[in-house]
Amino acid sequence: MLLFLDDIRTKEQVYPVYYGDYFEVRSFEEFCAWIEENGLPEIISFDHDLSIEHYAGDFSKEKTGMDCAKWLVEYCLDHNEKLPQYFVHSQNPVGKQNILGLLKGFEREQNTAN
Repeated sequence: MLLFLDDIRTKEQVYPVYYGDYFEVRSFEEFCAWIEENGLPEIISFDHDLSIEHYAGDFSKEKTGMDCAKWLVEYCLDHNEKLPQYFVHSQNPVGKQNILGLLKGFEREQNTAN
């Protein structure tokens, strides 16, 4: 099962060939609510910019995919869960690297703790 986070694009636009169940969420609130209701999916695909303000560089009003990644790390810690497989399909290169850096760092910590 894939949880696909993106405010505009669909899963088919990013992954035209995916042979599994998937759910699309469009915001930080939807992302958190979906995981709280359903638990962790097998795979999460992140976008960074989740509102029109983000495209103009304003990150003060709406939460980003990075906020989702931070929340996910806290969720995994609070529930003693392993980080699911993840991809970052964002077209924002800095945002993409920030999300990857956070998740890879947390993944390394989880692997060394076990």
